[in-house]
Amino acid sequence: MLILEIIGGLLILVLLVVVHELGHAIVAKRNGVVVEEFGIGFPPRAWGKKLKNGVLFSLNWLPLGGFVKLQGENDAASAKGDYGAATLWQKTKILLAGVLINWLLAVVLLSILAVTGLPKILPNQFSIPSDTSFIQQPVEITSLTPHFPAEAVGLKSGDKIISFDGQPVTTSQALIDQTVLDKGKTVPVVYERDGVRHTVQVSLRNDKTGSIFGAGLGEQQFTHSTWSAPIVGVVTTGQFTWATLQGLGGLVGNLVSGLVLQLSPDQATRAQASQNLAAVSSSVAGPVGILGTIFPAAEKAGLTQLVFLTAIISLTLAVMNVLPIPALDGGRWFVTVLFRLFKKPLTKEREERIQATGFVILMGLVVLITIGDVTKLF
Repeated sequence: MLILEIIGGLLILVLLVVVHELGHAIVAKRNGVVVEEFGIGFPPRAWGKKLKNGVLFSLNWLPLGGFVKLQGENDAASAKGDYGAATLWQKTKILLAGVLINWLLAVVLLSILAVTGLPKILPNQFSIPSDTSFIQQPVEITSLTPHFPAEAVGLKSGDKIISFDGQPVTTSQALIDQTVLDKGKTVPVVYERDGVRHTVQVSLRNDKTGSIFGAGLGEQQFTHSTWSAPIVGVVTTGQFTWATLQGLGGLVGNLVSGLVLQLSPDQATRAQASQNLAAVSSSVAGPVGILGTIFPAAEKAGLTQLVFLTAIISLTLAVMNVLPIPALDGGRWFVTVLFRLFKKPLTKEREERIQATGFVILMGLVVLITIGDVTKLF
């Protein structure tokens, strides 16, 4: 089952990258740059065909995304149809086209969900009150503590708690408050699993501190809109973009502070450093982590969650590619502008050295993160 989930997730990830590269290709052709090849996957090539517009379309053996190959990709190239011969504004449009198309795809997907049911994730998530209805999903068990009452009676992660000791359960906090009132008692719990309701008698612990029921709880709220769905899609995508940038900022902050604090001779300071680095490790996911998350989440929560995750990953691709990291779109643009500001020639050899160094570092990070992903999965 895990293999099927990873394959399904891989197809979505490849689709998002291919859409990104398609943005580069379309804008390049519109600005007079020759597109030599558009590939799905990475070489070695499995199959290729020359299209009527002169572009070689190829399918490749490494299913890790896709690429577009432009004529004269180096900034110093000057022949007609070369990427290097384009103006700075044209290069800017070509490089940022992939970012824009990933961002717009997120807008489209979130706009669709605004009609069918958009998960409310952010505390201040945008909506237009006059055109918004809210649907509260039942409180769901997200995790179980071994040898505690919830696990002992056979409750499982994913079960929806309908009532507790005869009281309807509307929120996680309401359930927690009820367990405190009932601690030490044996109470009836009505739960739903696979659409069927069951009742069990749960003997709660009488601890003054710690868990009484022994279950992690979660609840999901959805918003529904009609005419305002496109507006909700755009603004919500903007909110998630800002949240993603804030998350990246916090990630970098924890990484830098963790590395610096590790040098301290003080044991407590080094312990804090370890906590910061652990936070970085738990917050980062690579390709395997993403693939291992997409379909298990979709299996539990359905098509809505799958579409939502696809939108968020597309948005994340847009944000990552706009950052000034060598080997990514934002990095290429940043290097080009930097050399122009200092009025220094960006030779083919120099550009290739900068981008290759960035690519090696990026791939090294991907390998390290992937090792962590595999460890988490198995």
